[in-house]
Amino acid sequence: MAHQLPPLPYATNALEPYIDTMTMEIHHGKHHGAYVTNLNNALSNYADLQDKSIDELLVSLSSVPEAIRTAVRNNGGGHYNHTLFWQQLKPGGSTLGGQLLDAINSTFGSFDAFKDTFNKAGLGRFGSGWAWLIVNKDKKLAVVSTANQDNPLMGKDIAGVEGTAILGVDVWEHAYYLKYQNRRADYLSAIWNVINWDDVAARFAAAIK
Repeated sequence: MAHQLPPLPYATNALEPYIDTMTMEIHHGKHHGAYVTNLNNALSNYADLQDKSIDELLVSLSSVPEAIRTAVRNNGGGHYNHTLFWQQLKPGGSTLGGQLLDAINSTFGSFDAFKDTFNKAGLGRFGSGWAWLIVNKDKKLAVVSTANQDNPLMGKDIAGVEGTAILGVDVWEHAYYLKYQNRRADYLSAIWNVINWDDVAARFAAAIK
């Protein structure tokens, strides 16, 4: 079955004023849409790969034929990353608490210290990429970043990091440039107002089982 562009779980204007309507329309419909189209095109002559989920494709990228590996890495990564990203944003955000907050405080010292670490990872990513909160192989939290549309699911040999992503924030310019221009720091500061901590907490609970 062909991969599909998932609908946004909210209206394109629902994240105002932190993420503007036009950015959401272009980011979801054009950028994410193109990743899905290009991924399906890359897989069109490989029937054995077409039934694999996006997770299955990315976790075993080394077994994807070399002729399409880069296309699957870039476009499959873009599809996976953005699908997660939309789910982790919520109008008005939500409250962080419980086991995840305890783990953040234990790992980073405080929630503010965690945000500072995460924002630095996003700001420190030269060019395009993502900042991530992951659960590593020791079931511990860590903040990492990846280039382009790479993600921790791809593993250390490909993405430079490994683990289970529970929060990912897009720091490509197309995610913020219309509203924030070159001010990535302002975008990263603003996005905390619309994080869906319920989604992040559910992913954390699943990852530490």
